[in-house]
Amino acid sequence: MKLPCVLLLWILQCNNVHADSIIHIGAIFEENGARDEEVFQLAVSDLSLSDDVLQSEKITHSIKLIQPDNPFQAVQEACELMNQGILALVTSTGCASASALQSLTDAMHIPHLYIQRNGGGSPRTACQLNPPAGGRSYTLNARPPVRLNDVMLTLVEELRWQKFIVFYDIEYDMRGLQAFLDQTCRAGVEVSVQRVDRNISRVFSQLFTSMRTEQLNRYRDTLRRAILLLSPHAAHTFIQQAVETNLASKDSHWVFVNEEISDAEILELTHSALGRITVVRQIFPPWKESGARCQRHKHRISSLLCDPQEGYLQNLEVSNLYLYDSVLMLANAFYRKLEDRKWHSMASLNCIRKSTKPWNGGWSMLETIQKGNITGLTGTMDFKDSGANSHVHFEILGSSFSETFGKDYKRMATWDAVHGLNGSLKESRIENGMQGVTLKVVTLLHPSSIPPSMVYSFSLSGWRAWLKPILAAFRQEDPFVMVAENILGQPKRYKGFSIDVLDALAKILGFKYDIYQVSDSKYGSQLPNGSWNGMIGDLINKRADLAVSAITITPQRENVVDFSKRYLDYSVGILLRKPEEKINIFSLFVPFDLAVWACIAAAIPVVGVLIFLLNRLQALRSSSARHAPPGTPTNGGDPASLQSAIWLVYGAFVQQGGEGVVGSVALRMVMGSWWLFTLMVCSSYTANLAAYLTVSRMDHAIRSFQDLARQVEVDYGTVRDSAVYDYFRHKGTNPLEQDSTYAELWRSLSKNQGLDHCVSSPSEGIRKAKKSPFAFLWDMAVLEYAALTDDDCTVTVSGSGVSSKGYGVALQHGSPYRDLFSQKILELQEKGDLDVMKQKWWPERGRCDLGGGHHTGAHPDGRSLKLQSFAGVFCVLAAGLLLACLVAAMEAWWSGQRCRSQAPKEDKEVTLERVHGGMNSLLDEDLALKQIPGPSMEISALDLGRMRAGQAAMVPPGLAVTSFLPGEGAPPPHLGGTLGRTQHSLGGGACKHRAPNGALFRQSPGKMAAYPGPLPEVIDAAHGTSI
Repeated sequence: MKLPCVLLLWILQCNNVHADSIIHIGAIFEENGARDEEVFQLAVSDLSLSDDVLQSEKITHSIKLIQPDNPFQAVQEACELMNQGILALVTSTGCASASALQSLTDAMHIPHLYIQRNGGGSPRTACQLNPPAGGRSYTLNARPPVRLNDVMLTLVEELRWQKFIVFYDIEYDMRGLQAFLDQTCRAGVEVSVQRVDRNISRVFSQLFTSMRTEQLNRYRDTLRRAILLLSPHAAHTFIQQAVETNLASKDSHWVFVNEEISDAEILELTHSALGRITVVRQIFPPWKESGARCQRHKHRISSLLCDPQEGYLQNLEVSNLYLYDSVLMLANAFYRKLEDRKWHSMASLNCIRKSTKPWNGGWSMLETIQKGNITGLTGTMDFKDSGANSHVHFEILGSSFSETFGKDYKRMATWDAVHGLNGSLKESRIENGMQGVTLKVVTLLHPSSIPPSMVYSFSLSGWRAWLKPILAAFRQEDPFVMVAENILGQPKRYKGFSIDVLDALAKILGFKYDIYQVSDSKYGSQLPNGSWNGMIGDLINKRADLAVSAITITPQRENVVDFSKRYLDYSVGILLRKPEEKINIFSLFVPFDLAVWACIAAAIPVVGVLIFLLNRLQALRSSSARHAPPGTPTNGGDPASLQSAIWLVYGAFVQQGGEGVVGSVALRMVMGSWWLFTLMVCSSYTANLAAYLTVSRMDHAIRSFQDLARQVEVDYGTVRDSAVYDYFRHKGTNPLEQDSTYAELWRSLSKNQGLDHCVSSPSEGIRKAKKSPFAFLWDMAVLEYAALTDDDCTVTVSGSGVSSKGYGVALQHGSPYRDLFSQKILELQEKGDLDVMKQKWWPERGRCDLGGGHHTGAHPDGRSLKLQSFAGVFCVLAAGLLLACLVAAMEAWWSGQRCRSQAPKEDKEVTLERVHGGMNSLLDEDLALKQIPGPSMEISALDLGRMRAGQAAMVPPGLAVTSFLPGEGAPPPHLGGTLGRTQHSLGGGACKHRAPNGALFRQSPGKMAAYPGPLPEVIDAAHGTSI
């Protein structure tokens, strides 16, 4: 449905073009070329929609259709176009019409772009055009010359055929095969030629009727090697008939040659063939910018022609694609003509009049076309080679060497006019092993060479300084390929993950190998002239059989070499320094902001004051009701003081108290609200603390390309002009890429052509990541090894491990070892041997941990709460204890100062020494008269003074204790007259004074009441006394 819409748009545009347009071209197509007219109009429509090519100018055109192979009609239609006035003529016809049009355009000096069409799908042969009369030919061949003979001659030499037969159909011009037959005959090859009629079944039936059994056997032997110059349909029928008549054998090898054949038709041929079949067809090189396949410089191609998913491109012929590029070539010439201001207006030419002069601007326009070049659907197009487009490429497809031999096909080699054959067509099968085979293996250690100034001479004292940069250079491809410790005079030995895989394959298959380093220290990239350098170049030029290193499998490389199955996945990672751990002893206070803590601290005394006031109001109401003195608490548990109220609130907040009895409803509402507030605060703190500790344990804030693109603190880069650099360039400049992350990354990487942030080698990037805040983007496997073997364990690796690429063993194109290597690699993966090799070079428990630093045990300490994070709690406890000690010291000091200020004067004190002496004398006299019994009770005056009335009744009846203090007042009434002194009640807060005999008085002796009566002379013999 898209094509009619495009054509309708084109018709509307043509109606709006002014009649005085200065650009008008003519076109002549054959009636059986159904797609020629559609593609031509699509090309003109694309140019009209794009203002970058011709700016404000528009191209108008006139199309004429003719019968196939009708030269007279072709000349007649061309004359009519010239009479209208045209700048150039584009034709797509057969050879007969092309020859007539060449003569006409040469006579009228009209540039003529000619595209040769295939006749009925048969292989194309070169047209024999007439030489120009004046020596100047105005006809340019947009389609390259026929090179099938050169490709077939290369195949015969590569396959080393000495005898074969060539089948061609009735549409094929036998004269095009003459040069090939001459060269094979000179080489001593026996070649037979046979034409195939349209009725192929009749051809095979005639063979059985005209030949005897012996002749059929010889003919069957001849059919073992054959070249088919047929259309795809005729070739399929021919192979089916050969198999059905038992003329084809399992060891036969047939080569089908045709520039145009689809994938579906190739699959039909391989399925119908009994033996091996090889297909040769023309291909077009892919556009270098994979993300912009519909964009060619300033010109945008219709999606119908550049997007395979549209389905329109598969139905086109090769001639249709060259027709589209021919229109682009003319538009390019018109643009340069307009820029140079050397425009020649169109002229109306009459072919019938003899007096008609040719166009005077024809030669200038032809030179402008010949000097230009474009890149279109068919690749590069120019006419520098004798007026013909010489850029042509072929691919050679063949049956694989796997178990599906004869049922599948693969690309074995390519061929182009500059480099010839690229690949191998060897027929040797590798079934069980490669015993006795020695392969040449190329590898890569370091992408840049060692400076020559470091290789001259050095002293023994400076050998370490000389060796250090060399070892650093070799570590670029760690751990894929490294130089092992070599003994002087011994051949160089290698080690590494890729070498281990190669050794495992050699042990299984039984081959030997010689390994050498590539001379230019490059993996391999395509040069502007189409050749390849590095290890890929050595494989193409057959200097090596295998390439083993950290070489990735890419579509560009697979076009020129073969790869085995991947033995390791490839992805791009991020190498950066581990975040420095910041010690914050008060990290447990981080969940709440300082303002929140201040509000909580202020809420405690506010609620405490409110509870105190409410309690006082309740106490006043109670005292008024009971006529009690105000201020007396009604309940022993209520906070009667402000300090008690605040302490109650604080205890409830820390969930360690607050169980005091509250009587009023108001107090209960206050405490209920405070308890709810405390519950919410504690729950929020617990949740925020858990979240903070979880986030703080993360390795780094940069864990993906998205995180890297969003931040601005850390610079990032990769190796300039590397595969990773190209990867980000393609992703960042792809207009179809929906993720803007890659566009942002590419803008930073490409600043100043990559000189600002990118580095020249992987080692430089790794060193920069270790020493500065820099993120290095490189191969994940190399970065993980660098992080695991870092001496200081200061770097970590992040990024996605998902990738569609991988590392593989590179082989020559069409190598017979590819499928065998792939099969053995799959076996190593299934057995787990590759995992063991990977653990050897990327251990889970290496010198460093990719996420947590050094390994200290089976369980890393990153999940536990460290001391520095919990130190703040101990600091708070220590501050509280220290404050308590200071308050206790101040209380002791204040109490001592108060007691000293309350001490009595010396003139009022009782001379206790005199009292003590009198008491001792009385005791001595008493002992002389009476003997004191053993069980005596000592009761101090202090204890007697603290006795209450109820307790005094419990004193034994005969017990009497007197202090013998003269001048004291009467004893308390509840103690009767037996006690000589004391005061009824002593306050607990009074100062303490020590008597001379060691006893303690709760009150100063001067304040004691004087005893009025005389001292007793005799003491009861049954009791003793003491103070």
